[in-house]
Amino acid sequence: MYTFMDDETYDQISIAGEDVGEEQIPFLQEGMGVMIESYEGEPLGVALPDHAVFEVVEADAVVKGQTATSSYKPATLENGVRIQVPPHIEAGTAVVVNTADATYVERARN
Repeated sequence: MYTFMDDETYDQISIAGEDVGEEQIPFLQEGMGVMIESYEGEPLGVALPDHAVFEVVEADAVVKGQTATSSYKPATLENGVRIQVPPHIEAGTAVVVNTADATYVERARN
């Protein structure tokens, strides 16, 4: 069960993991604003924001000779999700990720 709070009324609602969406759960963050879809007061699902910021905790080394701008390397985010990032992204870098398809968008601005 996942608990969400209405930031205006402070009412809390609990939603089962299968209703949240298994592919979305890794992208949930404390304090994240989400939209809860409901029908006649019963929650049907959760819509996450389009983008979220995560820190890269592990990034593979760049393969020598792989300098083309379209080349990417695997990296692991703090939530355990593996994505493809540009060669200049290293561990400890915050990146913006598309929550719909788990793809790299850009380096996060500080």
